[in-house]
Amino acid sequence: MHRTRFLIPAAAALLAVTAGAAAGCGSGDKNDKGSGSGKGKTIALFLPESKTTRYEAFDRPLFQERVKQLCPDCKIIYGNADQDPNKQQSQVEGALTQGADVIALDAVDAKAVAPLVNQARQKKIPVIAYDRLITGIGYAYFVSFDNVRVGQMQGQALLDALNQRGTTAKGKIVMLNGALTDPSSGDYKKGAHQVLDGKVQIGREFDTPDWSPDKAQQEMEQSITALGRDQIVGVLSANDGMAGGAIAAMKRAGYKQLPPITGQDAELAAVQRILTGEQNMTVYLNIRAQAYQSAELAVALVKGDKPTAPTKVNNGTADIPAYMLAPTAVTKDKIKDTIIKDGFYTADKICTGEVAAACKSAGLQ
Repeated sequence: MHRTRFLIPAAAALLAVTAGAAAGCGSGDKNDKGSGSGKGKTIALFLPESKTTRYEAFDRPLFQERVKQLCPDCKIIYGNADQDPNKQQSQVEGALTQGADVIALDAVDAKAVAPLVNQARQKKIPVIAYDRLITGIGYAYFVSFDNVRVGQMQGQALLDALNQRGTTAKGKIVMLNGALTDPSSGDYKKGAHQVLDGKVQIGREFDTPDWSPDKAQQEMEQSITALGRDQIVGVLSANDGMAGGAIAAMKRAGYKQLPPITGQDAELAAVQRILTGEQNMTVYLNIRAQAYQSAELAVALVKGDKPTAPTKVNNGTADIPAYMLAPTAVTKDKIKDTIIKDGFYTADKICTGEVAAACKSAGLQ
C-alpha cells in the first residue's frame, strides 16, 4: 500500500495540534473558550476494544476532553465494540439514527466497515478514521501514526538487543503480529520484516486474533514446545499486551533470563517491565496528540469548516486527507524524557512496589 507520510514528532505533537486548533476551528482563543456554534451538534466516537488499555484509559477521555474544551454545547456519543464487529455496527447505526453530525471511528474490522461509512455518506455525515485506516471507500480524514515506522523501530530494537547479547546467530525469534482485521498490523509487520529479514532466523510467526494477550501467551507456549526453550533468542511483539502474554509463557517455561522482547503503546505494566528488565522496549505513541487532533477535526466539521490536512494516504480506493504522527522508540534510558516528560504517566504512578528500586536505579526517583 502506498502512503505519503507527514510526520509530527511525538514529543512536539501536542503543541502542534493545540496550535492547529486555530486553523481548524477559526479563532484559537474563541474556540478554546467554546464559541457555542456547535450547539445542538453531536459527535460520535467509536473505539474497537478494551483489552488494549490505551483506549479506555487515554483515547476516550482525551477525545472527550478536547471536544468539550472547544465545543461545550456539543453532545458526545461513545461506544466500545469489545472486539465485536457486529456490536460496532449496531453502535454506529444507532448513532446515525440518533442524528450524529460527525463520526470518529476506530474500526474493529477496517475492511468490513465500508458499508457503515457509506450509510454516513448518504446522510452527509463526515467520518474520521481514527487510528486504523478504513479501506474500500472515501471519507473525510485519517488520523494515525506512521505504522510502518513503528514496525521498523521494533525490529531494529530487537536486532540491536540480540547483537548486544551476541545471540543473533545462536537461535530463532518468534514474531507475534497483530490482528488481521486491523490494517495497521500489516504495516507493523512490514516494517519489522524490512529490518529483520536476512539478519535473523524466524522460528515461528503468528497473526494474533483480536490482539489478545491470552492468545499471544498460547502462541508463545506453542513456540517454546516446537522450537525448544533454549532456541528462542528474541520475541517481536507488536504491542505491550501481547508482550505481557509472551512473558507469562516464558516465565511459566522456566526461563532464567528472558530474551529481549518488544512492545507498543507504553502501557503502564510494560513501562514497569522495561524498568525491571523483563521487556526490552515499547513504542510510545502520543495518544493525547492523536485524540486532540481528531477531536479538533470533529469540532471543525460540526461548525462547517474543513481544515486542510498536511498529507494524504491512499486506502486503495481514495486519497484520504491525513494527519500522520511520529512514533518514539522507548527503552529504559528514555522513559524520563518521553513518557514522564509528556505527562503520560508520573514517576509516582510508575514507581510502585517492586518497581521502586528499578526506578531509583534509572534515575526516576
